[in-house]
Amino acid sequence: MRLKTQGLVLMVAIGLIVAPTEVRARDGIGAPRVGVLTSGSRTALQTRVEALRQGLRELGYIEGKTLEFDYRYADAKPERLPGLAAELVRLNVAVIVAQGTPASLAAKRATSAIPIVMFEVGDPVGAKLVSTLGKPGGNVTGLAQIGVELYGKQFEILREVLPNLSRVAMLWNPANPAQERVLKAAQTAGERLSITLLPLAVRTPVELERAIATAAQANVGAVVVSRDPVFAGLLLRVMELASERRLPVVGGHRAAAEAGGLIAYGPDSTEAARRAAVYVDKLLKGASPADLPVEQPAKFELVVNMKAAKSLGLTIPRSVLLRTDEVIQ
Repeated sequence: MRLKTQGLVLMVAIGLIVAPTEVRARDGIGAPRVGVLTSGSRTALQTRVEALRQGLRELGYIEGKTLEFDYRYADAKPERLPGLAAELVRLNVAVIVAQGTPASLAAKRATSAIPIVMFEVGDPVGAKLVSTLGKPGGNVTGLAQIGVELYGKQFEILREVLPNLSRVAMLWNPANPAQERVLKAAQTAGERLSITLLPLAVRTPVELERAIATAAQANVGAVVVSRDPVFAGLLLRVMELASERRLPVVGGHRAAAEAGGLIAYGPDSTEAARRAAVYVDKLLKGASPADLPVEQPAKFELVVNMKAAKSLGLTIPRSVLLRTDEVIQ
């Protein structure tokens, strides 16, 4: 009888230990947490964040049960990123997903232990986020962007629409370490096509106002918006100011054309966010970020805003329309 009693007590004890664990997993309390860090705002990054979440759902994760998210948005104030990254580290998230070079650098400086998945990073090797694309070697991996080829293609498309184009203004963010390399890539691409580049630094809305005014005074043929998180929240204002001065705008995100820009050409940001989910999945399953090769974009998209073209009195050549993924009427 004593032996049976001891067995019963042991079974009850095991039940008390196991049952709460099962409840925690079911309620999401014990589920791994994924931190999301970005320089932009919740509104500007909504589509990309949803693509990340959708990608993880497709891989079998159930938010609130087998996975939790912690979001940190710097709202176009990159100086906030170190503090936000530190918050995610204190929360002991399992993985940090960082959008853009500034957020990725902040995350890397905050931790060498938590795996980091970067995406929309122009030059991860140059930024010292990874050792090489094939073998990152640290706690950062993910997806890179393309520099020289991207701006060369944008200028080529512009030249087809504006055959006499000789001078282009470029909005860039000097607060982002990667933007120096982006600027050099754009200048190289411009030289090849005999296009003079006018770099205009923008970190704040006030600087944006001055930059567009300077572009108009310089009689540039178009304005190119670089792929930087700070412009995610400023796109509508960019388009308003440029429209007032009848300046065509080209951006590297679909959002640029959707906001009123003439052309958008670049890697599919939504696809990049969805692909980031694949990295998160592998890391949660025990893969080492040091051994996961950095992926480069496989899908680019060209979006043309015909309403913007009409307001500027421009005709989009058939050669461009035939290559367009989407036409906004």
